[in-house]
Amino acid sequence: MKFKLINSISVLLLLATLISCNDKGESQPSESDPFEEAIFPKGELGSAANFTGEVYNFGLVANDSIYNTLVGNVYFEKSARSNWHIHPSGQILIVLDGEGYHQLEGQARQTMKKGEVIKVPANTRHWHGATENNSLTQMYILPKTENGFVTWMEPVTNEQYKSNN
Repeated sequence: MKFKLINSISVLLLLATLISCNDKGESQPSESDPFEEAIFPKGELGSAANFTGEVYNFGLVANDSIYNTLVGNVYFEKSARSNWHIHPSGQILIVLDGEGYHQLEGQARQTMKKGEVIKVPANTRHWHGATENNSLTQMYILPKTENGFVTWMEPVTNEQYKSNN
């Protein structure tokens, strides 16, 4: 009988300890860091001369005379975007996470989402960046770099950024 009483008290104490530990450690879930599970590092902050808002670049494949291709990862914070620009041999964008916009001059702004691939034709004036409510992570591929990389132009205005046209 004495053994059963000690066992019962031990079980009750163990349960009380577990319950109190659980109550002390609980907190409200917080917004997680987008780079906690990211494939690539955040990279270096982009130049304010070429971007509106916080934009980070991480180079993945450096240009060389064998592949003539430049590949990198870009992270756009909410509402961040590139200036208008062109690539002499075009550009391929692969959306890895988040949601963003891209626009070719003379066409309506398009929404791009995780998993989408966007092909920007050679010498086509365009811009891309995150939406107002979401960050964006994209990979870029610049082919035929012997023709050049990029020509940066003026910033995308707030009116252009918000317009669907």
